[in-house]
Amino acid sequence: MQKPNKVYFASDQHFGAPTPQDSYPREQKFVAWLDMIKTDCHTLFLLGDLFDFWFEYKTVVPRGFVRVLGKLAELRDSGIEIHFFTGNHDLWMGDYFEKELNIPVYHKPKEFTYNNKVFLIGHGDGLGPGDKGYKRMKKVFTNPFSKWLYRWLHPDIGVKLAQYLSVKNKLISGDADVKFLGEENEWLVLYSKRKLESKHYDYFVFGHRHLPMVIKVGENSSYINLGDWIGYFTFGVFDGDSFELKEYKPEEA
Repeated sequence: MQKPNKVYFASDQHFGAPTPQDSYPREQKFVAWLDMIKTDCHTLFLLGDLFDFWFEYKTVVPRGFVRVLGKLAELRDSGIEIHFFTGNHDLWMGDYFEKELNIPVYHKPKEFTYNNKVFLIGHGDGLGPGDKGYKRMKKVFTNPFSKWLYRWLHPDIGVKLAQYLSVKNKLISGDADVKFLGEENEWLVLYSKRKLESKHYDYFVFGHRHLPMVIKVGENSSYINLGDWIGYFTFGVFDGDSFELKEYKPEEA
């Protein structure tokens, strides 16, 4: 058998939204995709908002998602590297993934190198110019004191309240209109170009915008937005030579 050598990327599944029942078919599709890629996957990056809401109490995590978590555990136990970046919907992720699944969790963009290609990878929220309201809100939500206060709510109340706000309130959820703003206005494009002023990156890979995009930001640099698993079902794959953005179609798998 050929040694697994591909690097896969996916983002913005928002499982649990708008209801667990509506989310379930998307979860099944994602698990089928994980099953498909496991034959040639060396490393899997999950770039945030895997759940529409996630909060870890010291001894409690939100119920549900058992098939997704079980499949991730299976892949990790088989030797596949998995990296998880928190998004704005699961920014309260703690050490559950690290302790239960042996999956490292990152809260900021991080650099990786594969086959001499340099990647800067992250969720994408709060980066680049503008969106000052969200940036202020994120500082409040990520403050340890805020998390400590929230833990005093009983999980039955805290989880249900946050799930409701995450779906219903755009200010809390951080959702933006899913419209292409043009290269000159896409803040992650601007962020990528600014980063290139100090260091070369071959690929900037982000989620958050929910729009599949591949945009050249330098002579040998590209910005990729992975889209989502709500309407697009898109993912990225790096085969050692080039990066490709693809749509998962079960009938072709």
